[in-house]
Amino acid sequence: MDKILIVGLGLIGGSYAKGLTKMGYNVYGYNRNKDAIDYAKKNKIIIDGSSEFTEDFIGEFDRIIFSLYPKVFKEYIEKYGSFIKKGAIISDVTGVKESIVTDIQNILGDSVEFIAAHPMAGKEVYGIENADEKIFENANYIITPTKKNTDKGIAFATEIGEALNFRKISLLTPKEHDEMIAFLSQLTHCIAVALMTCKDSEDLVNYTGDSFRDLTRIANINENMWTELFLMNKSALLKEMDSFINCMSKLRDFINNEDEEKIKNMMRLSTERRKYFNK
Repeated sequence: MDKILIVGLGLIGGSYAKGLTKMGYNVYGYNRNKDAIDYAKKNKIIIDGSSEFTEDFIGEFDRIIFSLYPKVFKEYIEKYGSFIKKGAIISDVTGVKESIVTDIQNILGDSVEFIAAHPMAGKEVYGIENADEKIFENANYIITPTKKNTDKGIAFATEIGEALNFRKISLLTPKEHDEMIAFLSQLTHCIAVALMTCKDSEDLVNYTGDSFRDLTRIANINENMWTELFLMNKSALLKEMDSFINCMSKLRDFINNEDEEKIKNMMRLSTERRKYFNK
């Protein structure tokens, strides 16, 4: 269990590699950009790595974590799944599950176990140069097993979460995960993007306070990754967007009608629910 390959040495993959190396694991890396491999080796984030996804290299590992965009991850499994050693356990970091987990498990069959997981962490910067294992320390980690997963596979994903010092490790079905993530992550990014684009902000930067900066922090967004995530979880995300629009419309009506008590009731409910996050 101490020898692990990280496929994709970007921010998350690099942070996984950095954290696991510090915990004593023998970490290796794959990245199609050789510069990322060279940087990771030079800074002792990995022992060694390759920019070539070959059977000889991939076949050495019993434990692999794929840190790729969902569609690219699926494409790699379709094209190179046969390279993975029989009996190996693989995991991922992707932000959607229902649209990929079953397909990947079916492609791999019974020879390789895929246990899906999602680190609820990140930063508004990218690349191995910004890798930082501390981003996991106060974050949540979700494992999404199916009936095809074994206790051994779930134990591997759990061990990774514990080794990286996540605040809480939870188990959800892929469907439950996608419904939850649509609200907690994808909707919040939609709100930040909409807020940042609904008014020209070039001059506003001179007058803004902390509230606007806090609300729009995640508007500094990777358009390729988040567009893919939005569309792959379209149904659940649209449902949450409709719910948010409905609540915003209610608040607008309360303000328009100068209904002070209903405004205050909504704020009291907001304050009460926010207390759960303050603990």
